[in-house]
Amino acid sequence: MKLGLVVEGHGEVEAVPVLMRRLLSAHGVTRLDIPSPLRLPKGKLVKQAEFVRAIDLMASKTAPDGALLVILDADTDCPAEVGPRLCAWARESRRDRPVSVVVAKYEFESWFLAAAVSLRGHRGLPADLEPPSDAEAIRDAKGWLGARMPNGYSETLDQPALAAIFDFEAAARSPSFKKL
Repeated sequence: MKLGLVVEGHGEVEAVPVLMRRLLSAHGVTRLDIPSPLRLPKGKLVKQAEFVRAIDLMASKTAPDGALLVILDADTDCPAEVGPRLCAWARESRRDRPVSVVVAKYEFESWFLAAAVSLRGHRGLPADLEPPSDAEAIRDAKGWLGARMPNGYSETLDQPALAAIFDFEAAARSPSFKKL
């Protein structure tokens, strides 16, 4: 299986392939080819022409029949509005491919907060780390993590490392992770 990824952040360039290999392996996919993800800042991702150009580029890298996945942060936008709009653009542009768009409520790192118990003792996080009652209500998930890490949180270093270990079942407390 080939999977083309379009992501928003610098950390996601490394983290999302790690996450997708783990997730798809858990669902029995043993052969997975993921070309280097395309990073496009959100300001461009939400513009139809830029978005379609990114989708088309990843489609060419996964030709002839690879699937396409876009993952971005909602930040202050409503995921239920952004996701369907981008998904419609993608499907309109690439009717020949399976395409999905997943919008993390506020931030990708919200998924780590939902699965905080599984991150105990890793990357300097406390051994007694407890998740917030509603991980997707935390507007600054990176800040929440960084406040609990002795050296703060680095998107490019910590995000891929945490993506390699967080518990999917616990993360499913997050509706946006469930969508993924």
